[in-house]
Amino acid sequence: MRGTDPTGDLDPGHGNRTGTGLRLRGRDREIAAVHEALQVVRGGRSACVVVEGVPGAGKSRLLAELNGRARRCGFEVVPVRADEFDQYAAGAALQSVLHVADRSDRSGRSTRAAATVDDRRLWLLDGISDALEERAQRAPVLVLVDDAQWADPATLFALRTLPGRLAASPILWVLAVRSETERPTVARVREDLERLGARWLTLGPLPQRELEHIAADVLGAPPSPGLARMLRGVAGNPFLVTELVRSFADADATQADATQAETRVPGRAHHDVPAGFRLSVATRLEQLPEDALRLLQVGSVLGREFDFGTAARMLGRQSGSLLSGVEAALNAGLLSADGPRLAFRHDLMRQAVHENLPLPVRSALHRDAAEILRGAGARAAEVAWHVVMAGGPVDDDAVTALHTAVRELSSTAPDEAADFAQRIAGLLPPRDRRRVALVTDAAEYLGRTRRVHEALDLVDTALSAGLEPPQEANLRLVAAEIHQAAGDDNAAMTHLRQALSLPALPSHLRDLLLKTQGTGHVYLGNITAAEQTDTGLVEASRRSHDPAVVVSGMVFQSQTSFYRGRLTPALELAEAATARACAEPTVPHLRPPRIPALWLATVLTSTDRLADTAGILRAGQHEAEALGLGWSLPHWHARRACALLEQGALDDATVEAEAGLAVADELEIAQPNPLARSVLALVETRRGDLARAADHVRAAEAGSGTHSPRYGLWVSLARACLADAEGRYAAAAAALAGAFEDGAPARLLVLPPSHWPGIVRIALRGEEPSVARAVAGALRTPAIRDDGQEIIGAVRAHVDGLLHRDPAALASALPGYRGTGRQLALAAAYEDLAQVTAAAGDAASAIPHLEEAGRLAAASGAERDHDRIRRRLRRLGGHADAPKPGTTGTTGRPGWRSLTASERKLIPLVVEGLTNRAIADRLYVSVHTVNTHMRHIFTKLGINTRVELTRLAVERGDIADGAG
Repeated sequence: MRGTDPTGDLDPGHGNRTGTGLRLRGRDREIAAVHEALQVVRGGRSACVVVEGVPGAGKSRLLAELNGRARRCGFEVVPVRADEFDQYAAGAALQSVLHVADRSDRSGRSTRAAATVDDRRLWLLDGISDALEERAQRAPVLVLVDDAQWADPATLFALRTLPGRLAASPILWVLAVRSETERPTVARVREDLERLGARWLTLGPLPQRELEHIAADVLGAPPSPGLARMLRGVAGNPFLVTELVRSFADADATQADATQAETRVPGRAHHDVPAGFRLSVATRLEQLPEDALRLLQVGSVLGREFDFGTAARMLGRQSGSLLSGVEAALNAGLLSADGPRLAFRHDLMRQAVHENLPLPVRSALHRDAAEILRGAGARAAEVAWHVVMAGGPVDDDAVTALHTAVRELSSTAPDEAADFAQRIAGLLPPRDRRRVALVTDAAEYLGRTRRVHEALDLVDTALSAGLEPPQEANLRLVAAEIHQAAGDDNAAMTHLRQALSLPALPSHLRDLLLKTQGTGHVYLGNITAAEQTDTGLVEASRRSHDPAVVVSGMVFQSQTSFYRGRLTPALELAEAATARACAEPTVPHLRPPRIPALWLATVLTSTDRLADTAGILRAGQHEAEALGLGWSLPHWHARRACALLEQGALDDATVEAEAGLAVADELEIAQPNPLARSVLALVETRRGDLARAADHVRAAEAGSGTHSPRYGLWVSLARACLADAEGRYAAAAAALAGAFEDGAPARLLVLPPSHWPGIVRIALRGEEPSVARAVAGALRTPAIRDDGQEIIGAVRAHVDGLLHRDPAALASALPGYRGTGRQLALAAAYEDLAQVTAAAGDAASAIPHLEEAGRLAAASGAERDHDRIRRRLRRLGGHADAPKPGTTGTTGRPGWRSLTASERKLIPLVVEGLTNRAIADRLYVSVHTVNTHMRHIFTKLGINTRVELTRLAVERGDIADGAG
């Protein structure tokens, strides 16, 4: 990383002056604070500063001062300035400033595939994150966002998320925001940055002495006593001081008396604009030529910066005929022309001109602006802002433009798109078809966020108004999908049944409802009902020209086969569906677990081909990330965590589960993730951190839908294992009794097979033999018994060995576990075999079994298992070795030797200077996995930055291969 001279002065003698030529007065404390933040970032750490104050307090001036200082000291500056109509913009200004290409352009897929993506939040975050991290490798970075209260939702989303993700990079984040802004998204940015320890700088009123200095700077001489008295009426606002003094430019301002400006002293504020200042601006406008006055009035409607040609069209004039008006406005200091557009010198001036227009005139002008801009092909967000500012009534063209803006916005900010849609719907009559469509979209967008309850309340309110059957069915379909995503399958099925009972539904809508219902039956474990729903649908899907329909039908067939226990045909169908999806030019964006590769990995985890899951999941998640399918990422990580847990790789399983939770938190995905939480609880139970395991169980139970077969069986298993580890054997068995005692393969197959003997063991210890017999019975159903999977045979033998205390059966399970790569299952079989053998009086034969079990448990990171095995070995007179440092899960023990093998692989790449994205590409893993590994490394080593990590690695001299 290229730095600057470490001894360099952050203020090399240039003084506190900005581009205006006037000195920044009265802000020495704030300047010292930003100076300190710059020093922190130069040291390799990130920092965040939020500057707030009323309009005119000097926020932009302070940012300009910071910009200059940072550039002089080698910082790369990324400046963003928001405008009022950016609030409805779909893109991210921060992304544009960084010149980040849409990740869909680099995905290798067709433009049609990229265009169908309905959620670009992942592209947004990853693209901006990668660009900033790459810049921070070369030099410290300063991100400046002025007028953040108006920033586009996508930029605000990035500002809420990336300071935490990039905390180890030398980036200074500085936001300027108006005090007491009412925009909810801005308030959430403030809350999130406060949690990250952002420095808050409030620009309060300046003292009288500083106001007089500002007046002297403007005049070139000290102000007269009369003018000095007038300055007391500006409430300490530096911009108003400047404007008050300049308003006397035609007179001898140094001799002005107080009486002369009584009407110009600002009084009560109106929408952030002091009433006196509005009057002062109105007075100045009266002195301008008619053309200049009309240009300013129309310009105030168009925005702080506006296109001269658009203003001329609104006035019904040729551009050339307004040149004298432009010149007059420029000479009066009301406008500037430094860029490609005309701009008000300060937004307070624009607001003053705008608010001096009568309300009916303002509304009409905004309506004209919307129409002209729509005809000129302007951004949908800009058109939408004018329509909203105009108020009702809203014609069809305006609604179409607004709906377009809402849909564009939904891809990067679904919550704000939903709010916007509801605001537009409020302008329309209650049963207007356009209103219903907007409300349906709003519910769908809210369903992608954590505001699920609001989405469902919105559905209920809309349904109570009485809708036409197709409208009601569409709305109920949205509600069902929201419930399914949240894991509440029973509620989803209620909506689907009611929708399907409606008359005169279009055939394509009825098919959608039936397919969603069939999936719901699968989720609920009612495979018979799913197969009955299947009648005709699968055959129709085969004939369809839509690849999404074809693939969806294949996945559905695979699911019903799988939960019937027919693993081999389920696997064949899943592989065929995945191959078909990869071969199509467009990707079917099915929801988990219907994504073909994700479902294929689920099937593989329960078969002899467990090792193949890694490649399938890596390729599938890489594709999902490239296509921006952010909502699917928690599922990819959770499924990989399940596969790693099945393999016995506890450390890596933890990382993947945590990565899934982290990306869900970043993207504000509402769906609970009991699967990831259950994996973490199971891992911590085996490690011996029962308090942490209990936290994860509680978090899993807090999510909705945890009683459904999809999630509830995992949660029940985690709860039971924890209770068993705590010695509450009856409670552990009771947690399993309601979930598994029916012996249905559909329920058992929700869990990978290595967990099944554990269920039997807990049931027997807790005196619930019916559960143990049910599991054994499920393993002997014809479909499972005859499938031919080696792992199923091993599990069946293991379960029989536990039920009948049969050492021969237990011994016969060992090759199946070893051959399919299930190390912890193999350790458990050795331990169970040792227990049975020792109980039969053959301690000598039991000892080597326990020694092998201990070795496998230690290698997997199962510390609690290893400690239990050591105690049993000692009781039998065997020698129990302590685990070697670094071979077990050591999350609680800091230091270099506590790093896992996967974590050590990253360190040489960090030293090499690779970004997290480049490391992920090199190792062919998700960048979110790398992010999680890096957090663990920093925590274990007690450091905060990549610079510190590099220094430690170089000092140790073991960076060639990451070994320690």
